[in-house]
Amino acid sequence: MSTIDQNLQAINATMRDAAAGAGRAPDAVRLLAVSKTFGADAVLAAMAAGQRAFGENYVQEAVDKIAAVALAEPATALEWHFIGPIQSNKTRPIAEHFAWVHTVEREKIAQRLSEQRPAGMAPLNICLQVNISGEASKSGVAPAELAALAHAVAALPNLTLRGLMAIPEAVTQYEQQRAAFAQLRLLYEQLRADGLALDTLSMGMSADLRAAVAEGATIVRVGSAIFGSRSYDQ
Repeated sequence: MSTIDQNLQAINATMRDAAAGAGRAPDAVRLLAVSKTFGADAVLAAMAAGQRAFGENYVQEAVDKIAAVALAEPATALEWHFIGPIQSNKTRPIAEHFAWVHTVEREKIAQRLSEQRPAGMAPLNICLQVNISGEASKSGVAPAELAALAHAVAALPNLTLRGLMAIPEAVTQYEQQRAAFAQLRLLYEQLRADGLALDTLSMGMSADLRAAVAEGATIVRVGSAIFGSRSYDQ
């Protein structure tokens, strides 16, 4: 058994335990393996262990990796998620190569993704990134501006608005972690009450996974705990 296989088993066990502790079904939360900065060989090793959803932050690295993995395993369908900042001049390759985008924070970006999604491909699944902690260094729409953006994005063709994403301020206390995720869940519930058919809360990473699951996360994003240390982490 490879190290990546062992790590995936441990993370999945933690997720199941966290879901059980929150009174949720074991399969209520999906694992997104953040493979940024790791090569196609790491993705292939995770594939061999059963992982199918992968998150990438950097457009060109991701496009090259997607091609390399498809060449090595052409019969295996993977789900690629873009989880990094989006520059206007990089929307086309994102629209062409990914199934999900978690980091939409401006209507202009959503419009470009909609226009550039190739005909014949399924609608691009969208999460809106919310700056839930109000940090100047973090990307994301302000909570007060979220509803207007959500309704605008939901109306665009070739996109499906699925939910919200956030990277709260890093804190170590469990209750503080839960409080931030609870804010995102409340915004999500308000949008649903306002008629938007949302089903996704992308929140939680290695250090705050349990708190995120307790507050309703449906996707958690884990990288170094699966693939090993890197020089910088999301």
